[in-house]
Amino acid sequence: MEEEQKNEVELTIDKPLVEEPATDENPEAKETLKETIQKIKESAREEDPKPSSQLNLRTILGGDLLTTEMVRSQIWLFILVVGFAIAYVAFRYQCQQDMLTIDRLENELRDAKYRALSSSSMLTEKCRESHVLEVLKQNRDSLLHQADQPPYIIEIEN
Repeated sequence: MEEEQKNEVELTIDKPLVEEPATDENPEAKETLKETIQKIKESAREEDPKPSSQLNLRTILGGDLLTTEMVRSQIWLFILVVGFAIAYVAFRYQCQQDMLTIDRLENELRDAKYRALSSSSMLTEKCRESHVLEVLKQNRDSLLHQADQPPYIIEIEN
């Protein structure tokens, strides 16, 4: 099949591109034309690998897919898309970790507030005058007792 294509290319190249005059009056033009045809034949003989029309697992795993011109020309786009995908996954993972940390810290803060409220209420209860008097009555060795006389103000002159 490739030989047929080569023959077709050679046949089309062998045909003159410009009609040559029948006379030999212009030998330079003939020489230039022959050189041009020779260069075209040389460039046409360079064979590029024909991309396969069928896409299967073997071509993908074998790396044949990466050798196509379309993939080669768009490699930077593929790298950019892969970079964005990696960044997206990494940022999402980091966001989930931050959310878990925030939930844990909020629970700790709520527990600390409840402990502080409980401690404050217990301290308020123990500091009440009635509770202090009760504790003093239970401990008879204390010299502290409730005053019988009301307090009075001592005035000192300067």
